[in-house]
Amino acid sequence: MITKINHIAIVVNNLDTALQAYHETLGLPIGERKVMPQQEVEIAFLPTGDSLIELITPTTEDSGVAKYLAKRGEGLHHICLEVTDVDAALAEMLARGAQLINDTPVQAAEGRAFFLHPKGTHGVLIELLEPYPNSAPGSD
Repeated sequence: MITKINHIAIVVNNLDTALQAYHETLGLPIGERKVMPQQEVEIAFLPTGDSLIELITPTTEDSGVAKYLAKRGEGLHHICLEVTDVDAALAEMLARGAQLINDTPVQAAEGRAFFLHPKGTHGVLIELLEPYPNSAPGSD
């Protein structure tokens, strides 16, 4: 079911400043960057081997990510675990009584996903993602 850590997401105030810092400090290449209107965020990926760092910034002042950023500040937002079948993973989590943010998969940047509520995972938001077939991590 879970095959690997797909990405670690970090919420930031300014995507350009954060990208520059991660690129210059860690030497990471800058990958795909896109606006996700449904989630009201702009994201950018930094490839790190076969996983990614995802930087997230809100595009509206009242989005969920904007509220998260205002309350908690910059830092870790979520960990994304890759699964082979998101529908099967969702059914399994429901059968196990997991606390979910959403009970149906949503459109994510790299595939279909759902989120486990931090209340049930010791304070960590966890995304379970089934990537699109043949999608290269962090690139168009």
